[in-house]
Amino acid sequence: QVQLEESGGGLVRAGDALRLVCAGSGRAFATYGVGWFRQSPVKEREFVAASSWNPETTNYADSVKGRFTISRDNKNTVVLQMNGLKPEDTATYYCAADPAGSRARFANRYTYWGQGTQVTVSS
Repeated sequence: QVQLEESGGGLVRAGDALRLVCAGSGRAFATYGVGWFRQSPVKEREFVAASSWNPETTNYADSVKGRFTISRDNKNTVVLQMNGLKPEDTATYYCAADPAGSRARFANRYTYWGQGTQVTVSS
C-alpha cells in the first residue's frame, strides 16, 4: 500500500510560479510511474504531466508544455514545477501512482491517489 501526499499549492497571481510536491511512502514508490492531474468545478479531471519510473521519460498535456516540469527529486518525491501560471490553471491538483511504472495520460491507469492540493491563480 502506497500513500501519497501533495503539498505546495496556494494563491498566486498570473505569471507567478508554484512548486508542487508529491511525497510517496514505501520503497516501491521509486519504481512507480507518477502522474499529476487536476480538476476544477467547471472542468472534468484532466491529465497534466507524468513521469515513468525512469525520470528521463515524461509526458505533458499540451496546455502545460513548456511551462510545467515534472521531476523525481529523490526516491520518494516527485515535483511539479509550474511556471508562468495562468488563471485557467486554477484547480485542485492530485498526484497519482502507477505500480506498472508507466507515464500514462489516463487516470484509470493509476492505482493510488493523494488528497489533492489547491492552486488558485488570479488574473
